[in-house]
Amino acid sequence: MARSLTTFRIMTVRVLLFASYADAIGAPEVALELPAGARVRDVLAGIKALAKGKRIPDKPMVAVNQRYAQDDQAVSATDEVAIIPPVAGG
Repeated sequence: MARSLTTFRIMTVRVLLFASYADAIGAPEVALELPAGARVRDVLAGIKALAKGKRIPDKPMVAVNQRYAQDDQAVSATDEVAIIPPVAGG
């Protein structure tokens, strides 16, 4: 009986981190490995996993290639993703 092998393509996305995200990860930038076809929500899940339980804001602003992005936007290996925590001020 022949077995089929499923191959998964992995890409590396450059993620810039600001304020509490950079503090939680311990770096202002990371290279995050994701499956091809990943979306912004997958980037956020990967960053949350890297934070290893440290508290980070739930709903950051996200920019892909310097344009604000929604959770369902696809990302590719050539993209630069920036994660910006919400800011308060007055």
